[in-house]
Amino acid sequence: MLSKQKKQNAMRDYKRHESDTGSASVQIALLTRQIKALADHLKKNPKDHHSRRGLLMMVGKRRRFLQYLEKNDEKEFLKLSKKIKLEA
Repeated sequence: MLSKQKKQNAMRDYKRHESDTGSASVQIALLTRQIKALADHLKKNPKDHHSRRGLLMMVGKRRRFLQYLEKNDEKEFLKLSKKIKLEA
């Protein structure tokens, strides 16, 4: 789980307008940070299958957000994938 400060930093970096807290861009950024943290945890704890399931669910959720963003706002999708360093 991300700390409150890390979440606020991600929201500040990826928001579209001043009061944006839930756009697809922000959701993707938050999920990406959680996925990275959980992947590091699983490298240290390879038998933690419950966390592995959670990781797979997060990856699927992020993939659906990315598909939505690519379909509805391709410019934002390309900008975000470059900023987060995702393979498009």
